[in-house]
Amino acid sequence: MDKKQTYEQLLPQIAALIEGETDEVSVLANVCAALHQAFDRFFWTGFYMVRQNELRLGPFQGPVACMHIAYGRGVCGTAWKEARTIVVPDVEQFPGHISCSSQSRSEIVVPLLRANGTVAGVLDIDSTDLNAFDTTDQHYLEQLADRLVHNLFTK
Repeated sequence: MDKKQTYEQLLPQIAALIEGETDEVSVLANVCAALHQAFDRFFWTGFYMVRQNELRLGPFQGPVACMHIAYGRGVCGTAWKEARTIVVPDVEQFPGHISCSSQSRSEIVVPLLRANGTVAGVLDIDSTDLNAFDTTDQHYLEQLADRLVHNLFTK
């Protein structure tokens, strides 16, 4: 199964899993687990949530991670600041990249955007492969982020 097919099968399953659930930690933990298990190429899958003017580590799957990220710092902080998805084919080429693991080679960060344009947090996925993420990942992960915002941050 190619990655488009994997996303098309996985996203409805995640939607059913989280429908009606409002506990942020529980929902984000299950979403991380589902994504991480579905894609072998995901080295680290997790969330950073905006708390007290910084991104703080939330539920994740993978090795230990940075616990605090400043606004505008690294890929996650930049995605928060610019309120847009960032795909990084080679993290060594991203100015100011924060290296939580030397094994991370590429990354995608998708903001969880509220209707008013503010960022509630970010979905961060790393791979040990270069160029692991593309517009297909961006398309489906942005759909997932929209679903999460609808479930968790619009009530």
